[in-house]
Amino acid sequence: MRCWLFIVLLGVLAPGCAHKEFGALHQPFNPLPPAPTNAVPSLSNQQVVLTPETGLSGKVVKVNTGGRFVVLNFRLGHLPAVDQRLNVYHEGLKVGEVKISGPQLEDNVVGDLVSGSAQVGDEVRDQ
Repeated sequence: MRCWLFIVLLGVLAPGCAHKEFGALHQPFNPLPPAPTNAVPSLSNQQVVLTPETGLSGKVVKVNTGGRFVVLNFRLGHLPAVDQRLNVYHEGLKVGEVKISGPQLEDNVVGDLVSGSAQVGDEVRDQ
């Protein structure tokens, strides 16, 4: 009899605990009001134009000052041609010029330092 009474009480009380607003009632108290949201203007009247970057850019990964050559790393499939000249930039300032001489191994290529200097980590661009 007691077992039967326990099952009936469990059946009556269990659905009350599974109420879907249970989590909403037990949220932490936030004393600050919600931050105001700035309305973003609609872009429906404006056209957005995206143009892919077509310039060639890479990084200096090795410098040989005695031989005046550098090893450059580019994205795979975006390697410069042999005898192509590229500018070397250090922190956004042009510091030298490189002429691609080869050889190439995967995404690395060797270039002769024509003028200026280069350091590991410098950026190399064709513009």
